[in-house]
Parts: sequence; C-alpha cells; structure tokens
Amino acid sequence: MPVEFLGIAATGDGSETNARTTAAFDRDYTLRLARAHEEHGWDRVLFAYGSGSPEPAAGAAFLASRLDRLQILLAHRPNVSYPTFAAKTFATLDQISDGRLTVHFITGGNDHEQQREGDFLTKDQRYDRTREYIRIVKKIWTTHEPFDHEGEYYRFNDFVSDVFPVQQPRPGVSFGGSSPAAYAAGGAEADVYCLWGEPQARTAEQIENVKEAARAAGRSDVPRIQVAFRPIIAPTEELAWEKAYRTVDRIKARKSDGLVRHRRLNGEKPENTGSQRLIEIAEAGERYDRALWTPTAAATGGGGNSNALVGTPETVAQALLDYYDLGVDILSARGYDLLDDAIDFGRYVIPIVREEVAKRDAERAAKEAARENDRRQLLAAQV
Repeated sequence: MPVEFLGIAATGDGSETNARTTAAFDRDYTLRLARAHEEHGWDRVLFAYGSGSPEPAAGAAFLASRLDRLQILLAHRPNVSYPTFAAKTFATLDQISDGRLTVHFITGGNDHEQQREGDFLTKDQRYDRTREYIRIVKKIWTTHEPFDHEGEYYRFNDFVSDVFPVQQPRPGVSFGGSSPAAYAAGGAEADVYCLWGEPQARTAEQIENVKEAARAAGRSDVPRIQVAFRPIIAPTEELAWEKAYRTVDRIKARKSDGLVRHRRLNGEKPENTGSQRLIEIAEAGERYDRALWTPTAAATGGGGNSNALVGTPETVAQALLDYYDLGVDILSARGYDLLDDAIDFGRYVIPIVREEVAKRDAERAAKEAARENDRRQLLAAQV
C-alpha cells in the first residue's frame, strides 16, 4: 500500500523549544514552511486548532490558493460553528484547493480548553455531538435536495447547500483518540484514524481496537491508520542523542517560562486518555523498540504528539517502516525547528521510507501473483 507523509502547517515559527519570533499569523513564514514541505516530498500538512490561534480554515485557503500539489488536513472543533456552516466552508475550501482537503474533527480532550470558547459539555457528550456533527456534514456534502434534521444537538429545516466538494463522493474525514469512546466514534465515521506514537505493541493494540469498532459499527471497510512522531535526526547516532537531550532541556526551559499555559492549567494532570497513555509509557521507560524515546513526552506532560524517534535518518526511517509493517500508512512527523527539520526529514528520511515501501509492495505483489498462478494451475489440473 502507498505510504504518505503529514507535516505541520504552522503560521508562526514558535515551538516547544523555540520562542516565536513572528506574528501569530505570518504570511511569509506560513507560505515558506508549506513550500518547504511541498518541495521536499511531503504529501500534506496539518492546520491545527487552538482556542486562541489563527483560524485554520482561512490559513488553509491562503495556502491552497498559492500551492499546487500539497494536500491539506484541516483540524476543526464542532463546538465553534454550526454543521451547516462548516459543511459549506469545507466544500468551498475543497473547491479552492481543487480537491486537496481532508477534515480532521476534534472532539476535545480538555474541559478548560473547550470552555475557552464556550463549550461546557462533558467529554462523553462531546463525542456524541461529534458523531452527529460528522454525519450531518457528510450528508450536506452529498445531498442535492433540501432536508430536515432533528438530533440530540442540532436541529434545522429545509437545508441544502449550493456549494459541493470537488472530491467525489466527498472529502476524507479524519479522527483521533485513544479512549473507548474515541474508538467507537472514529471507527464508525472516520476514513483516517489518527494515533500518537507509542511502542509498537501498544500501537498494534490500538489498531485492532479501531478495527473492532469499525466492525461493530457495521462497516465492511476499516479506517486507514496514521501515527505521529517527533523525529530528532542527525548524521550519526551520537550526534542524534546529543541533540535529543538538548531538545528536552529546551522544552523544560520553555515550560518553566510559561509554555504550559497554552496546554492546561499549571499542576493539572491531562484529562484525555491519549496524554495519560503517553505519561504512563514515559514512566515505564525511556526507550522502546528501535528508536522511540519518551522524555520529550514526559517534559511536556504528555502534551499531544510528543514521543520522539531518535537516530540517524536511516535509523528513523527503519523505525517508521516498523510501524508501516503494523498497518500504518500515514506517517506524521514534526520537528522542533519547524522549517529546518521539515527540510531535513524530507531530504534524508522520506526517500528511504518510500524506496523500502516500494520494495515491500513489489515483493507482496509478486507473492500474490505467484499464489494466484498456483491456484489457477491447481484448478486446471482438476478439470
């Protein structure tokens, strides 16, 4: 199966290790970073969502009108707009990008962050709302006749959109989470299911949970799997590990200077299951499998995509291939120096992974062809 690479579409140059030197939305930096991804082998970039951050759909439209190939993964929280409005926004953006949009629906794992924009539902209620929201958006994308809706969270009459996506029947839907409620919602509705990087055994367990949820929802297919990491690469293993320890020191320094306020209140433990899992993994050990390293996650308190892959480009590429062999075909990677790390990863890691995946796919196709040939010969002999 083909492999895809997802990077980040940041609108400023700040990160967990670097104070921002640009405006919150810097047109030049946003375009420069996206072009670096497009020119160095990446398939798409994520426009993330934060309560006080620049509005991601507008940023995505800005990039889509200036780049020709790079695809866009747009994060969206259902609490910030009505689904009829959102469906039109997404369809318009798919038109602007000529069919390069996927929408990542975020339920929200932190009450305080959700309440910043007036969302006071419980976590279980948010998951129920998200499932209803996604179903409405999908129907608006594909229905050309007016329809009514009366659900638990939304009600409207006689709605039909006048703008439809380029992609047929609709753009892709992306979803993430590590709780049973997340598996149920994403397993039922997602085309792509997103996980944070964990040890391979635990990732395999999560993939099976997603598949089971899809089957329980009556699906004949299963979502594609995406896994996210923070790669730390250097020309030698020694230099990569020196860089890794410097990175953690800088995360801790930034955290002490107030970065944590963007995540959650000081002293609070994470509410979402994904972050709780990252902390649990970090407490159990620093290094797993070929290159997975947890101190970056520990330093951020399990803040989002935060487990690292450390080593030379060859080592990190082989580690990513280990996940590919588990059934992961979308690999999300984001460095701590957003621009330079995107370029280096694209130059030195992506080509190795793509070449090895092509070899695996060719070997798999040859084996399948041989089995089919054997089957036909056996049938012919029986006639």
